[in-house]
Amino acid sequence: MAAPVVIDYYSDILCVWAWIAQRRIDELNNKLSGKIELRYHYLDVFGDACNKIPNQWAERGGYAGFAKHVIDSAAPYPDASINPDIWYKVRPNTSANAHLVLKAVELSYGKDKSIEIALLIRQAFYIDGQDIAQLSLLFSLLEAAGIDGERINKAMFDGSAMASLMADYQQAKALSLKGSPSYIIDNGRQVLYGNVGYRVLLANIEEHIRQPTEEASWC
Repeated sequence: MAAPVVIDYYSDILCVWAWIAQRRIDELNNKLSGKIELRYHYLDVFGDACNKIPNQWAERGGYAGFAKHVIDSAAPYPDASINPDIWYKVRPNTSANAHLVLKAVELSYGKDKSIEIALLIRQAFYIDGQDIAQLSLLFSLLEAAGIDGERINKAMFDGSAMASLMADYQQAKALSLKGSPSYIIDNGRQVLYGNVGYRVLLANIEEHIRQPTEEASWC
């Protein structure tokens, strides 16, 4: 059996387009089970959200303008529910705390568990309207999911979680990724970015499955 096509998936936990992409990721995993391997990484889009949003959206309504943009962006996608309070009332200062916790979970419990917790954190923000920059909230979510907070603290306190997160951030810069979400297919043979539709993702990935890396491609 051929080795699965690797897809390095970079996103920011606070990116609405990554939230919208969640259903597409689930569908890809279901349809192409065993044929693809998704490796989840994080990049820095909202690491400084408390300055980024009011500054970049100063002439477009500030937080209120950005909140409307998020709601309008998700409106065509019924699977991407949006709590009306986010960015209007609930304004996380950073995505980095969530990314750090997820890296600690990955180191302590494995990649599959980290992927599971990432979805819980996104749901806490987008559906429940909770401030996922708050470490107290993040640890409450971990506790509810049966995660041992002491194991997570160890990975955070000894710097291993931070080192893993910085590796993601630096690799995203080295790859000159434009933003979230970004899909790096088959070790860089193709890069897709932004609000890429499911059929486009599927067609491109299936082409890589049919076309072995060592063979020439007409793409």
